[in-house]
Amino acid sequence: MHPPSYYQRAPGDVPSAVRNLLLSMKQLQEALKHWSVGHVTEAQVSDVYVQIGTDFNATLHAFTYHKIDLSDLHSIPKELRAVLEQCLGEDPSPQVLAIFMPQVRQVLHRLLRGLQSRQDAWRAVGGQMPMIPIDPR
Repeated sequence: MHPPSYYQRAPGDVPSAVRNLLLSMKQLQEALKHWSVGHVTEAQVSDVYVQIGTDFNATLHAFTYHKIDLSDLHSIPKELRAVLEQCLGEDPSPQVLAIFMPQVRQVLHRLLRGLQSRQDAWRAVGGQMPMIPIDPR
């Protein structure tokens, strides 16, 4: 696991907030893969989802600090939760994961695109560090 979001350097530390969120997104995909073969429990996947929520809120606050609106992304955690509830409601198997992973990735991709679309706004407020690494995987 990565350090909790409260380790950000400052309230408006967008790069750290985004980095933490990207790490959580990657951890969720890994946790789901491990869940599908019985190596992690539903509760462990749920814990990663909770971390995404924490990191998502920290990211919202960091952007809000700089008056950058992310309201179009507010539904992402609920959308992700709905897909995860459906997936985790099934018995773990690679086949179940193959059914639900495209939906999980679609929601995460929409979040990533939404963050990427704010890069110009981030630079306009004086953001020096890149908000999103070149290869977030």
